[in-house]
Amino acid sequence: MELLLTYLAVVFGCGLIAWAVRLPPLIGFLAAGFILNASGVAHVEALDLFADIGVTLMLFAIGLRLDLRALTDKAVWLTAGAHALVMTIVGAGFITALGALGAFGPASFSIAVNVALVLSFSSTIVVIKILQDRGDEQALYGNICVGVLIMQDILAVAFMSILRGEPPRLAALGLVVIVPLLALITRRWYKLGHGELGALFGIVMALLPGYALFEWVGLSGSLGALIMGVVLSRSSGAEQLSHSLFTLKELLLVGFFVNIGFLGLPNWQNMLDAGLLLLLLPLQAVAYWAILWGLGLRNRTSVLAALLLSNYSEFALIIAALGVKDGWLNQRWMLSLVLAVSLSFVISAILNPQSVSRTTRLAKRLPTRPPHKIHPGDRPIELGDAHALVLGVGRLGIACYTELTEVYGVRVLGVEHDTARVRHLQERGYNVVEGDATDVDFWERVKDSHQIDMIMLAMPAQHANLESVKQIYASRINADECTISTVAMYREDVEELEELGLDVVVHLQGGAGESLAERTFTANEQRRLRVAGGAAE
Repeated sequence: MELLLTYLAVVFGCGLIAWAVRLPPLIGFLAAGFILNASGVAHVEALDLFADIGVTLMLFAIGLRLDLRALTDKAVWLTAGAHALVMTIVGAGFITALGALGAFGPASFSIAVNVALVLSFSSTIVVIKILQDRGDEQALYGNICVGVLIMQDILAVAFMSILRGEPPRLAALGLVVIVPLLALITRRWYKLGHGELGALFGIVMALLPGYALFEWVGLSGSLGALIMGVVLSRSSGAEQLSHSLFTLKELLLVGFFVNIGFLGLPNWQNMLDAGLLLLLLPLQAVAYWAILWGLGLRNRTSVLAALLLSNYSEFALIIAALGVKDGWLNQRWMLSLVLAVSLSFVISAILNPQSVSRTTRLAKRLPTRPPHKIHPGDRPIELGDAHALVLGVGRLGIACYTELTEVYGVRVLGVEHDTARVRHLQERGYNVVEGDATDVDFWERVKDSHQIDMIMLAMPAQHANLESVKQIYASRINADECTISTVAMYREDVEELEELGLDVVVHLQGGAGESLAERTFTANEQRRLRVAGGAAE
């Protein structure tokens, strides 16, 4: 118990300090691992297990919300392939040059190529965590990042198989039958409900047919967990299952970041090595931006994706450990890579805060291109003759949209950044367009739409609503002649939004009570009229 209490105190303390200085808590968790290791605190073996389960559940949750059609976009597969090729060539030359200059380097050019390829991959864990914190997994740049990560994970699995000299087992071909069969068998799993049994079912699917089965056939267990998430994603309960696993997943992921500190304690030489390797990160960011820009994405989308993907992958640690075990990589390289990967996580967390306003301002300074030359999913949005905007068309947004159109006869336009949801709603006849309400470019495109007199913010994340309000006030929409309303999950959020001068801010639980009371009263009055009418007859 004493060891556990020590871990909890150090990890929570470091996370709290990071939060207090406005840094992401994961930086504190990384620091906690190194502090515990340097202090001689024993390594808890269960930490490895917690880390593996956390990563597995994270990828499973991504699969639950993944639209596979996004992977067919050339902005995904071409970006992943071109970036890996460019950065492998650049990285191998850079590492070889360091060796020639007497800094450090591997024994052969082939090993330099291996290390450069590994460093061209981005961290699935860090990227997904930042996207989830922002609520941007389904935004266009989020879809691109997730797709690129999946492509890189597949490439990393193939690369590890080549290094091991162990191709996947022949039984892997059976997955072609097993996966569709599982999809058929589990198509009504949502009837288990939203309680502990439903959540436990999700964990079982992620760990057994997902992680364990794929590992057994010689493939990545993480890839298997993601695929199992996709298998269940078509069900109406997928989003609720993702929410049910959220807290557990977040707690277990703490174990992953803390565990990095126990991979080894670097010395000053390792720190110098890691610092030199970090010089590749700006080149990595420029390469991502240039490729996406060349494929027609707007500056904002390209810059957001480039900054988010500019870090080193946890696969580098796995492959480095494999290299040390097989003898083609020395211990110095292993520790240098551990430090480089850890520092890249810190840099990525700092460069990718929850609010994207700074990135948006940076993107505005870059060269623009005519709308007709922009990627179809990134072009300007026409608002048409709408008089009301509903920003965020989830369950709450749909309810607002329906009330305004059917009860009050208002022409409404819904704005949603989830591509799959936009497509689904358009097929059902809703007037919905794809767009990001936190994007300054979006509000610049609506600057001449003076007929807009109502804006309802129905996004689940407080930071997204706050950012949208700021963009509305900064746009040319006359906020004094426009009624702006939103909901808030917590009372402190209500106060924060009211301070911005919104016309209507509804506390979600309180508002639900008011709505329930209103509808109950109305239904009761209708019942009395029916009873009175029956008595009169």
